[in-house]
Amino acid sequence: MPTHTPTRRTFTVSFPSKLAEQVERMAKAESRTTSELFREAFRQYRAEQVRKSLNEMNAIANEKGHNGYGPEDVERLVDEVRAQRAAEKAQKSAA
Repeated sequence: MPTHTPTRRTFTVSFPSKLAEQVERMAKAESRTTSELFREAFRQYRAEQVRKSLNEMNAIANEKGHNGYGPEDVERLVDEVRAQRAAEKAQKSAA
């Protein structure tokens, strides 16, 4: 029997009254639902977290004197990853 995976999930959140009023006013002013407003807010938050993480990794790489990869590195790196995956697959098959 096939199982159905829901495409949406519901979350319950609580806000102080004044903040909830601001949310409702903003949603109304933008002709959006509160769900749309919160989805957009989460997307923005997630993007900011990714940016922070990348900036931190870049700072660490710069401290170590690594200036990033260039176009000339791409083919070599792809070949290395493919070789590593093939070796891992071969190990699993042999086990």
